[in-house]
Amino acid sequence: MKVKDSIDFHPRLFETLRNYNRTQFTTDIVAGIIVGVIAIPLAISFGIASGVGPTEGLVTAIIAGLIISALGGTKVQIGGPTGAFIVIIYGVIQQYGLNGLLIATIMTGIMLIIMGVVKLGSVIKFMPYPIIVGFTGGIAITIFSTQMNDLFGMGIKGVPANFIEKWTCYAQHISDINWMSFAVGIVSILIITLTPKISKKIPGAFFAIVIMTIVCWLLRNYAGIDSIKTIGDLYELPEGLPSLSLPKMEEESNLLDTITMLLPVAFTMAMLGAIESLLSAMVADGVIGDKHNSNTELIAQGIANLVVPFFGGIPATGAIARTMANINNGGRTPVAGIVHTIVLLLVLLFLGALVGAIPMPCLAGVLIVVSYNMSGWRSIVSICKQSRMSTTIMFTTLLLTVLFDLTIAIEVGLLMAIVVFMKRIMESTNISVISDEMEIHHDGEGADEKLIIPAGTEVYEVDGPFFFGIANKFDEITREHNDKIIRIVRMRKVTFIDSTGLHNLEMFIRNTLADGRVVILSGVNPKVMKSLHKAGLVNLVGENNVHDHIRKAIKRAGELSAEMNLQ
Repeated sequence: MKVKDSIDFHPRLFETLRNYNRTQFTTDIVAGIIVGVIAIPLAISFGIASGVGPTEGLVTAIIAGLIISALGGTKVQIGGPTGAFIVIIYGVIQQYGLNGLLIATIMTGIMLIIMGVVKLGSVIKFMPYPIIVGFTGGIAITIFSTQMNDLFGMGIKGVPANFIEKWTCYAQHISDINWMSFAVGIVSILIITLTPKISKKIPGAFFAIVIMTIVCWLLRNYAGIDSIKTIGDLYELPEGLPSLSLPKMEEESNLLDTITMLLPVAFTMAMLGAIESLLSAMVADGVIGDKHNSNTELIAQGIANLVVPFFGGIPATGAIARTMANINNGGRTPVAGIVHTIVLLLVLLFLGALVGAIPMPCLAGVLIVVSYNMSGWRSIVSICKQSRMSTTIMFTTLLLTVLFDLTIAIEVGLLMAIVVFMKRIMESTNISVISDEMEIHHDGEGADEKLIIPAGTEVYEVDGPFFFGIANKFDEITREHNDKIIRIVRMRKVTFIDSTGLHNLEMFIRNTLADGRVVILSGVNPKVMKSLHKAGLVNLVGENNVHDHIRKAIKRAGELSAEMNLQ
């Protein structure tokens, strides 16, 4: 098999263009323009909130959006900067600077490509739901907390990244509140929340930015009120196309140290990007009745994150809100996503001055609404009504995201979920000991029957996976019941066996044989039998002591019992 054939990379753009027509092209253009308008305030807001600037946000939406639409595994996915990355990006910049962010983003892109090449797309989608709800809620709280400085117009320089220190800083500067800025932010939030009652086509964020930018411009130029800070007051405005720039490579030893330190962060960003983009693709599939290619999507996301840093961009992924807006406005092919990037490119090239006039408290209002929509409070309430462990995992992940960082939160959340999963598997696996008679149930397809256990014989029935969590339990039970000459291990319901299970089973067999006794294996399924053959356990007990049904195993035990005069 050729390497290119083994890689699951099949961009949907080429497939959709085969039967493309003018009607769909017109619909895609309309959808692309609308989504482009929606993406303008979000790209700018996410860039600023991440600690970079409006230009970086727009550049990311343009380049990453183009690559994800052109090479992705979905027809309607819209890519770009998202709120989920704000917390991580801000933390990386605080600790490692912009150069560290560029290196981390490149590493993220490489990891996403590897995930797609080795076909991990279908696996990543199975992230436990309480963890997703937990870190999403935590990110929402963190985004909300980062906007207080701009919402209240405090003008604080160097707001701390730590959650508690941040709110302590806000409390210390409460006397610096600019009530005009606060009014702009509150009115912006009201416009965003009320707009859907008037029009659902154009988002409230766009209306809020247009209206409040005009209001603040009038206040500044005709009323002499210039205390409301704008983007142009704080950031260098975009001028033309971004130039190609390489990350500054330090000495080899320092670079390796930087990569080593950034590895956990890059892995977290790769996992977060994979989860968010694939969840977005799954939601889109349900709406348009399509099926995305998860591995192709991961490779496209990886290429986007690999390219974007060289133009000063930030990490990107599939954006659920923009993807849904694309679908709702008729977008059904990647062409709509490409059109949306053209709209953003025109903004970057020709509307830089207008971008600079946007008031900062208005952008804060946009992000506060984004954080509310992202919080998933309804999902939090729903999980609280479920099991105690799910609730614990969710709140642990949420609190760790808020108080520490997303890397620790996901690691601890996954560890807790794995422990809970193993506990439930252990509880579902039973080991019973039978020494007199046993019933065989035919589930209504025939009369149940009873089998008499021969003298000197005991049956150990393992009901469930035989893995390290249950192997010690098997060892304890077989030690407690150790007085029979013939020992049958019934494994018909053992779906898999791991190395620990194989080791314990081998020790059980060797100790039994060393005492001059016999082990018989019964009902082993083909997959488990393959593992037993590889481990040499079949040869250890002897082929004549391995049977596919308990009747045959008991018959063999009866023959051995008679030979040994155990009757």
